[in-house]
Amino acid sequence: MLQLLMSPRTARTVRGLIGSVADAVRSIVTPAALVEAQQLEDIATETAPDPTDVYAADELPEVEAIETAAAEYAVAADQARTADRAKRKSRKLLDRLPAGLYGGWLVSRTPSSRQTADLDAIRATYERLGLGDVPMKQSAPSLKVERVDVPALSA
Repeated sequence: MLQLLMSPRTARTVRGLIGSVADAVRSIVTPAALVEAQQLEDIATETAPDPTDVYAADELPEVEAIETAAAEYAVAADQARTADRAKRKSRKLLDRLPAGLYGGWLVSRTPSSRQTADLDAIRATYERLGLGDVPMKQSAPSLKVERVDVPALSA
């Protein structure tokens, strides 16, 4: 009987049961509304500053135009993510093919004209010349558009 209680299967079951109890206690102690409020607060503190060319208060378009643009952007962004996932899936196979003709498709590779800085070489040069750390700057902030529920204003 003691062997049955000490088996790996029993240990996994007990750990799973403890995890479930811990989740239940956390859900009672921290209700979902508080968690959502904390997440919204965290998001609000992580926003980047507006760019310099934003509309002035008297130049703002109508709310309907903004809502339409935001909805179109959200749909386009979702379609782009779907397309990116499909491209990545296809590239897994295509990247491993040697160049050649496959049915009606020609698979080949062309050299890229894009260049990137070799940060390792730059760091080595800065260190050799005693210039300190390599100066870096942040990338431009990403635009994020998401649908939120807005409570009705009582008049």
